[in-house]
Amino acid sequence: QVQLVESGGGLVQAGGSLRLSCAASRSIFSFNAMGWYRQAPGKQRELVASITSGVNTNYADSVKGRFTISRDNAKNTVYLQLNSLKPEDTAVYYCRASSTLFEYWGQGTQVTVSS
Repeated sequence: QVQLVESGGGLVQAGGSLRLSCAASRSIFSFNAMGWYRQAPGKQRELVASITSGVNTNYADSVKGRFTISRDNAKNTVYLQLNSLKPEDTAVYYCRASSTLFEYWGQGTQVTVSS
């Protein structure tokens, strides 16, 4: 079992930046991948970015060049740097940890971008 706690969300104007953090209750080194997902009202949850244990990264086309995912295994934390934010980035952002057999989700953090 692992608990994931997201933080760093908030209200920001278009063009602004935020940094989201996902703190795990135990080591994240053993997980195949850590990821950030988001869900806007009335829409399905979608992958924003992911990073493997080998630090390979993957991004949704809509955030490439604006968002950066990173991980600090020593701190059991994954980050998502959000730059050049747009109103369409408004959503609840969730952290996910996945191994071969299990997946874990955090409770989410709200990001609201005003125009």
